[in-house]
Amino acid sequence: MLSLSICFISFIFLLISGVLLFFGGFYFVLNDLVYFIEWDIITLNSGSVVMTFLLDWMSLSFMGFVFFISSLVILYSEDYMHGDLNINRFILLVLMFVLSMMFLIISPNMISILLGWDGLGLVSYCLVIYYQNVSSYNAGMLTVLSNRVGDVALLMVIAWMVNFGSWNYIYYLDFLMGSFEMDLISLLVVLAAMTKSAQIPFSSWLPAAMAAPTPVSALVHSSTLVTAGVYLLIRFSSAFGNALCVFLLLFSGLTMFMAGLGANFEYDLSKIIALSTLSQLGLMIGSVSVGLVGMAFFHLLTHALFKALLFMCAGVIIHTVKDSQDIRFMGNLSFQMPFTSVCLGVSSFALCGMPFLAGFYSKDLILEMISFSYINFFGFFLFFASTGLTVCYSFRLFYYVFCGDFNFSSFYFIGDDNSNMIYGMVGLMVVAVFGGSMLSWVIFCTPTMICLPFYLSFLVIFVSLLGGWLGYELSKLNFSSSLLSLFFYKSTVFSGSMWFMPYFSTYGVSLPPLLLGYNSLSISDLGWAEYLGGQGIYWLLINMSSVNQWWQYNNLSVFLMFFVMWVVVLMFMII
Repeated sequence: MLSLSICFISFIFLLISGVLLFFGGFYFVLNDLVYFIEWDIITLNSGSVVMTFLLDWMSLSFMGFVFFISSLVILYSEDYMHGDLNINRFILLVLMFVLSMMFLIISPNMISILLGWDGLGLVSYCLVIYYQNVSSYNAGMLTVLSNRVGDVALLMVIAWMVNFGSWNYIYYLDFLMGSFEMDLISLLVVLAAMTKSAQIPFSSWLPAAMAAPTPVSALVHSSTLVTAGVYLLIRFSSAFGNALCVFLLLFSGLTMFMAGLGANFEYDLSKIIALSTLSQLGLMIGSVSVGLVGMAFFHLLTHALFKALLFMCAGVIIHTVKDSQDIRFMGNLSFQMPFTSVCLGVSSFALCGMPFLAGFYSKDLILEMISFSYINFFGFFLFFASTGLTVCYSFRLFYYVFCGDFNFSSFYFIGDDNSNMIYGMVGLMVVAVFGGSMLSWVIFCTPTMICLPFYLSFLVIFVSLLGGWLGYELSKLNFSSSLLSLFFYKSTVFSGSMWFMPYFSTYGVSLPPLLLGYNSLSISDLGWAEYLGGQGIYWLLINMSSVNQWWQYNNLSVFLMFFVMWVVVLMFMII
């Protein structure tokens, strides 16, 4: 069939391209190569349109990961979207998504970066509203309008760089470092990256974007869209001043903590994983802000592997329990879905930083280097407390879904019976286990030896064990328990609603203009403006016409009154 051929051809092309690009990045990092390619598209008189490409180990390896993950996501989508009449359109949208991300990765030019940046925003809107209902439309509008703030910031960067003579930012990062122009451009780039990577106060669109199909979420949250902002920050990191780094560290740390806290109060399976993405994005941007740029990129790649697998497992679970996403309705699925439970366990342990899985090599290295960094106690607390919260919600999710008692899902027939879904998950599980060690050998040419005091070395293990124990205790709460959250209702609502950010992003943005419009309508259009304008003139003319009509009644008393008045006036004039 045509849909199968489109899926299969896309899968083969992206898989081969991804493997070749990754080995190209491996070759580039071994030989320390950077290729800067300029393609003169058209020259007219003295003006020319030039497309530029920057090929180095970072762009090639990132593109390889994007292509590899998207190939497995498309293979997975063939079964997940089975029965959808518009699967051709869905696959084409996913391919446009990957193409936009590729433009963003290999472009050192702000114009072509904006092309990929806006392409990501537009295609993500089309994918979020793919299931056409009111909640999807609202989520899509929140997503696209939040990202428009970053688009405007990039447009301002382009307008400001007209003064430089070229839009290739790579030329100016070191040359203009510390100048007012570069500080302003860096501030606008940070604003754009914060919107695309959903940092505070733009965090509310990321859980809302879960309205898209689950394969899209696996692609978006692993290697595209949300990682575009982190990648832009990595490219511009050498131009950031100290004040901007402190600003980034504060907001990324708060985002990390807020997302980890909110995920422990959430019961929607997809939103828990979305909040874990938000937490990991805060970790990456926090690493950039303290100068650990290479480690941030390392964590960006390893996170892509296990997060795509985590969303694929969530998609299989949602698919097989008849589209229920509430984890309280699940339970004891490990006996009915053994392979899915193994995959979700591996990806959750990789997210927690379990030794020798993909997440351990990057996350543990970042946390130990944070202990070395010149950072205050508040930032240090945010990093390590967020790590403990990550383990907490991961264990809570795993126990709710795969352990415990049967809940409402026991009425369904459940099993791992979708072959293409299984194949896609197997490919990602292999790289989620071995990818971290392989990348650490490729990226870091010399081994990193970190010597810390015992209490700092043990701190990561301690917060992880404490978080795991808390997650296990939280998973014991069920419908019959006397919930403590009812006794601490206000703090629970505050923590579970992402610190009221969805209200600020929806009601907070729409309600004041609507109230202003209503007040201006009632006060001006229906109030004084109406009284002094159209209706006032109307009533004035009616009253004047009635006076004029009374004047023309030929009343003797009126004539006598005016005769006396004119006589008095003439007498005054004579005097």
